[in-house]
Amino acid sequence: MENEEKDCCSPKMRNTPRSQEEVKDLKNRLSRIVGQLNGISKMIEENRYCGDVLTQIAAAESALQSVGYIVLSTHMKTCVAEDIKEGKEGVIDETVSLIKKLK
Repeated sequence: MENEEKDCCSPKMRNTPRSQEEVKDLKNRLSRIVGQLNGISKMIEENRYCGDVLTQIAAAESALQSVGYIVLSTHMKTCVAEDIKEGKEGVIDETVSLIKKLK
C-alpha cells in the first residue's frame, strides 16, 4: 500500500522508449502550436476581429488535440498492450480516464 502511494505521486516512465522520429514529430507539432498561440497573442494585442481570433483558437485547439490522439494511440499500442499482457488490467480504467480527459 505504501509503494502505491509513492507511485501515484511520482512520474511514471514508459517501458518502451519513443523513437527519435516520434519525438521529433511531436516536438515539431508542438512548436507549430506554440507559434499559433503566439500569433493569437499578437492578434489580441493588435485588437484584431474577434471572429478571426476565435478561428485561430479553434485551429490551435484542433492541432493540440491531434497531438493528444497521436500520443494516445501510441500509449495504447505500447504501454497499455504491455500492461495487459502482464495481467495489469487496471490500465484499462486508467486509459478510459485518459480518453475522457482528452475528449
